[in-house]
Order: sequence, then C-alpha cells, then structure tokens
Amino acid sequence: VQLQASGGGLVQPGGSLRLSCAASGTRIGPKIMAWYRQAPMKEREYLARITGGGSIDYADSVKGRFTISRNNAENTLYLQMNSLKPEDTAVYYCKLANYRGRDFWGQGTLVTVSS
Repeated sequence: VQLQASGGGLVQPGGSLRLSCAASGTRIGPKIMAWYRQAPMKEREYLARITGGGSIDYADSVKGRFTISRNNAENTLYLQMNSLKPEDTAVYYCKLANYRGRDFWGQGTLVTVSS
C-alpha cells in the first residue's frame, strides 16, 4: 500500500487549496481514510475522517472550512481547504486507518499560508 499526497503550496490568508492523496495497492472505497497535519514544533493533529460508509467527521479547528471527500473510481482522497489562516501552515498527511492491523501514511505535503 502506498499513499501519495500532493497539492500543497504557498497560499495567501483567505485563500484555498485542494490536497489529494492517491492510493495504490488497495482500494480505499471501503476503508477509513483521514487527514492529519503537523506544524513545526507541534504534535500531529487530526483534521478529518471519512469511513467506508461515507460518514464524515471533522476536528473543531477546521469544521466549516475544510471538506474531506473521496473519489472511489480514482482511488483518491481529497481535502478541500478554504478560508486558510496562517495557523493552518503545516505538513499535511493522509492516512489509511487500521488496514491489515496497521495504519498507512502518505509522505506529507507542505502547506504554507502567508502574505
């Protein structure tokens, strides 16, 4: 299983970005997928999760601004991020949860929110 995250970059405050996480080695449709982030000098932070049944959950810090989605045909997970703030600056990671007894992580994509 491999997860390839992409879509990060430099964006101004108030701007938007869409992150992608392309999976290979397994189909993500029936599985729990999630996004996390890690800012410098901070612990990795949970952001959002989508289950195989389509249930979605968000952390309070991103609720109303970020949207998690999944394209089963493309085997890709997305995170649409709107109204970005400087405090959203971090490396963003996707995760395939609890598959074959373990979690799988993407390599991370850097998002920098700055003017």
